[in-house]
Amino acid sequence: MVIVYRYRVKSLNGLLNQLARKVNFVWNYCNDRQKDALRFDRPWLTGFDLNVLTTGSSKELGLHSGTINAVCEQFAKSRSQHRRPFLRYRGGKTLGWVPLKGRDLHREGDAFRFAGHTFRVFYSRPLPEGKIKDGTCFSQDSRGNWFLNIVIEVAEPPVRPLEHGVGIDLGLKELAVLSDATRIEAPGFYRRAEAALAVAQRAHKRRRVKAIHAYTASCRRDYLHKASLNIARAFDHIAVGNVNAAGLAQTSLAKSVHDAGWSSFRRMLAYKAIRHGARYVEVDERFTTQTCSNCGALPDSRPRGIAGLGIREWTCSDCGVVHDRDLNAAINILRRGRATLEAGIPVL
Repeated sequence: MVIVYRYRVKSLNGLLNQLARKVNFVWNYCNDRQKDALRFDRPWLTGFDLNVLTTGSSKELGLHSGTINAVCEQFAKSRSQHRRPFLRYRGGKTLGWVPLKGRDLHREGDAFRFAGHTFRVFYSRPLPEGKIKDGTCFSQDSRGNWFLNIVIEVAEPPVRPLEHGVGIDLGLKELAVLSDATRIEAPGFYRRAEAALAVAQRAHKRRRVKAIHAYTASCRRDYLHKASLNIARAFDHIAVGNVNAAGLAQTSLAKSVHDAGWSSFRRMLAYKAIRHGARYVEVDERFTTQTCSNCGALPDSRPRGIAGLGIREWTCSDCGVVHDRDLNAAINILRRGRATLEAGIPVL
C-alpha cells in the first residue's frame, strides 16, 4: 500500500522559493506549447512529448532534470483529468510546488538529501522502510511554510475477519452517529473563530487572517484524524453513507458543511481502514432515515421531506419501536454495508 508522510521543512526555504519560481516557468512553457498545438491544429502533447521538448534545459534553469520531467508529466496528467485544452498559468500568487522523482530523494538520518542539498525537517514521526515513489514533492501552504510530502510504499497488513462492524451516519450538529450509539460531536472550529476572523478582516490584517484560517484547518484536521483512527482500530468493517457534501455546499448550509469536513473524514477513514486491516465501503444512504431498522418497513409515520428534518425521534407505526433518527440511519447503513461486503463488491 502507498502512504504519504508529511514533514515541515525547517531549512533552505529560500532555495525552495527559487526552485518554485523555476517550476512555474517550466509549467508555463508546457502551457504555451499546448496552446501552439491548438493554434496550428497539431496533436495534443503528452508527457513524453513535453519531456522531449525540455531535454537539456536542466543546467540552464538550475533545476534537477527529474523535477522538470515530473512537472511535464503532471501538466499532461492534469490537463487530461480536467478535460481541458490548456490549464491556468502559475504565477507569483500561486502556492509553491516542487515535484521530484522518488529515486532522487535520499535519507540522511532525520534529514533528506535532494539535488546536492540537505533539507532538515521536523521529524514528527519516523518514516518506515520502503520504496519512495514518484509523486513525492515539496509544497507550500498559505503562510509560506514548506512541507516535504513523501509517497512511500509499505507492506499491506492482513485483512481482519468481518466480525465487528459499524455504520456511520454523518451530520452537522453531530459529526457522526455510530450504529453502536456512540456520538462524535461536531466541534465547529470555524464557528468558534468567526469573531476573531471578523475583527482581523475589518482591520485588513492579512497575515492575521491567514493565521486564523491555518489554525482552524489544523485543529479540524487533527480532530478528524483522531476520530477516524479510533474507528479504524475498533471495527473490522466500516460503512458510511454517501452524503453529497459538494451538493449541500451549494445551499444555505454551506458554512456548516465545510466546517464539518465530511469529505476529509471519509477519505481518512478509507485509507486508515486499509492500513489497519479493516474494510471500508460507502453505501447509498437514501431512505436510511425513513426505514425502520427493526422491521425493515417504510411506515406511514416516518419523517419525510424537508419538513421532517426537524423530527429527531419517531415511532414506527408497523412495529411500534421508537427510533432515534440518526441512530436508526446508522444501523441501516451498517446493514447495507455488510450486504455489500458479503456480496463481494469491490469496496475501493
